[in-house]
Amino acid sequence: MSLTKDKKHQVVDEVTELLTGSKMTVVAAYQGTPVKAMQQLRRDAKQNGTVVKVVKNRLVIKAIEAAEQLKDADTSAIKGQLLYAFNSQDEVAPAQALANFAKVQQTLEFVGAFSAEGKFLGADEVKALATLPSKNELIAQVIATLTSPLNDVMNGLSGNLHALLDGVEAKASA
Repeated sequence: MSLTKDKKHQVVDEVTELLTGSKMTVVAAYQGTPVKAMQQLRRDAKQNGTVVKVVKNRLVIKAIEAAEQLKDADTSAIKGQLLYAFNSQDEVAPAQALANFAKVQQTLEFVGAFSAEGKFLGADEVKALATLPSKNELIAQVIATLTSPLNDVMNGLSGNLHALLDGVEAKASA
């Protein structure tokens, strides 16, 4: 069933809005993936704020051309049956959502990604992004690194204080 001209304009507008609001848009080929698996992917991705859409490539290219920061992006990789994963909060989340799904469903294959700056990243770069920890995990690691010297000093002082108190107590009782 083909879309009417008005419906196509609505789809292009919606995809343009998703592209401009997304920190990272991951593109993946899904040929051979069952419908139930795609529905599960959408549900799982939604949990980390990722929106997964299957849109005609021609309409996505029009949306890319309409988006100011993406109009110069390379669209040569947009061929075949593709899905698009958008996330407006986290750059890594769409890649992670698709990578986790690809572990179970081997028919899903990364094609690339569009960054918020309009750069097209290759499939290998997207796979590398998918292995990174989430934004919250990275923040927690930085905080742990920053507080580590303070914790070490506190542990050192508390250990020496106990030994000092034991020595004072032994001297007082003698």
